Amino acid sequence: MLIVYAVVAGVLGLVIGSFLNVVIHRVPAGLSLVTPASRCPACEAPIRWYDNIPIVSWLVLRGRCRDCGAPISARYPLVETLTGVAFVLVACCFAPGGWLGGEGDVAQLLVLVGYLWFAAASIALAAIDFDVRRLPDPIVWTTLVVLLVCFGAAAALRADLPGIATAVLGGIAMLAVYVVILLVAPRGGMGLGDVKLAAAIGVATGWIGWSAVAIGWFAAFLIGALVGIGLLVVRRAGRRTAIPFGPWMLAGAWVGIVAGPAIWAGYAGLLGWPEGGSIG
Repeated sequence: MLIVYAVVAGVLGLVIGSFLNVVIHRVPAGLSLVTPASRCPACEAPIRWYDNIPIVSWLVLRGRCRDCGAPISARYPLVETLTGVAFVLVACCFAPGGWLGGEGDVAQLLVLVGYLWFAAASIALAAIDFDVRRLPDPIVWTTLVVLLVCFGAAAALRADLPGIATAVLGGIAMLAVYVVILLVAPRGGMGLGDVKLAAAIGVATGWIGWSAVAIGWFAAFLIGALVGIGLLVVRRAGRRTAIPFGPWMLAGAWVGIVAGPAIWAGYAGLLGWPEGGSIG
């Protein structure tokens, strides 16, 4: 059954990935996601439905507009592929019977929906932050609401008050930590969008447990530091170069979600803490 969930999620991910390309382009510009219909940015010819099939259409057209021959960015199929792969991995983790999933009930399906949404939002937010160094409020706040609704409903169905409590408290704790960082960090070192995103990340990791929250927070700064050092080494950035932090926050969150408890247990074991020293 897990294979069925993975296949369905993968196909859905390709379709969602195609829509995410619209989100990445239009949301930062304040444009409608509904109108006008997708069109070539060069000649403004409407995109035909058969030229809008994820990945396939780009390959068939050889990365060019059918009408004017203008190049179509390779990021379009890249986003579609990445979303499809991400959805498959999330399904393998959180679908009923998955690697990290619980019982095959409606509650687990709600958890799956929550993390699929978070995966899609992660890709869109990371791409937008790379492009314009912004984390749009509509995506961030909608993601926070969707996570709270999905996890809250799952907790209600399972009578799991501690689970939703940890998720909510995780969001509050992560938000508070980033507010402090915003206040004490040098000007420009942390943006208000990062602080808002921290609340959603805290809920997403908090549903897994406090160990996921802790590892997700630490991994974000570790990944960000390694990327920054790497850019300095290859001379693609200087000490004063502004580097978006949102993508590394999201990458760290997924490390915490997928491997946080295992990493924490291994670390605690090295310190000789009893019973792995788990905190969630």
